[in-house]
Amino acid sequence: MTIIHLDETDSTNRYLREYEGSGGEAVAVVADFQTAGRGQGKNRWESERGKNLTFSVRTSPRGVPVQQQFLLSMAIALAVRDTLATYADGMTVKWPNDIYWCDKKISGTLIETTVSGKDIRTCIFGTGININQTEFRSDAPNPVSLRQILNRDVDREAVLRGVLDKLTENLQLLEDGRAGEISRRYMEHLYRREGMFGYRDKGGDFIACIETVVPDGHLVLKTDSGEERRYAFKEVAFRI
Repeated sequence: MTIIHLDETDSTNRYLREYEGSGGEAVAVVADFQTAGRGQGKNRWESERGKNLTFSVRTSPRGVPVQQQFLLSMAIALAVRDTLATYADGMTVKWPNDIYWCDKKISGTLIETTVSGKDIRTCIFGTGININQTEFRSDAPNPVSLRQILNRDVDREAVLRGVLDKLTENLQLLEDGRAGEISRRYMEHLYRREGMFGYRDKGGDFIACIETVVPDGHLVLKTDSGEERRYAFKEVAFRI
């Protein structure tokens, strides 16, 4: 995989959308600072210059049908979670692909795909991981960094290499037809996998447990009254 390091850019995702030098092979771009880094929807990703990891990876996954593209979200989420879990216990995947330490967010990913026929043609994973930042000034409700967890600085390049290696392994599993392994591990490490917790949808607050995440990425919850509810991203919020 080609890795490009930038001092500053507006967006590593935008950079890779326009990058033409990879010859079709996987390429990653890492920036010390993004002037317009994005989270999900209209959210901004706060990252102090030179303190964290902000990077994007463009790949051409094989054998991922459009109807199962959520497997790509699982693949990157597990790559980040498994890497961070080598530094601290308590790392989980909060549906759909945020990484949480206990009840605090340490990483998020924005995914962009293009389609060819019935399959995904290209995928760009845009990921932010809080590494060495100690103060967060945005209105994000629950950020945390490895530095805050461990009380020491962490080598950002080592974390990056870990994530890229594990992402490559996970994409190879999908290419080899072993998507079931990805799905199983995703459910195993899912935030709030066991127990009843608070959620909120357009109808208000309720208590539920996670039943499953179906192949198209919908979250299935079962309320404390036994009702089964199915949600797409942004249709339900976790009460934390």
